[in-house]
Amino acid sequence: MTPPDVDHIDPVDGKRRGDAGALLLDVRNSDEWQAGHAEGAAWIPMGELAERQEELPTDREIVVICKTGGRSAQVAKALLAAGYGAANVAGGSEAWQAAGMPIVTDDGRPGTVA
Repeated sequence: MTPPDVDHIDPVDGKRRGDAGALLLDVRNSDEWQAGHAEGAAWIPMGELAERQEELPTDREIVVICKTGGRSAQVAKALLAAGYGAANVAGGSEAWQAAGMPIVTDDGRPGTVA
């Protein structure tokens, strides 16, 4: 059985879904996360996802984001195949920032997309 196609959503819809209770999951590397990430995002690097899968909620949607949308699309597809509800933020953190939504560091200060 083939998993459903990944829903590619724009950053505004991604934020709206996050505000409505979805988990916004950033899957970028440590240096990218440290430079700045979408406000309110959780962080599990793509390479650690398999071993940390138990940290993911099964009762709500997971909105996946990376820098440009490539890695997050792969992760969203894998999550769908594993039975999770998932969507990909098309354009990633770059599109998020371009849409005027906050990119912050861990201490809440303005960050940058690296």
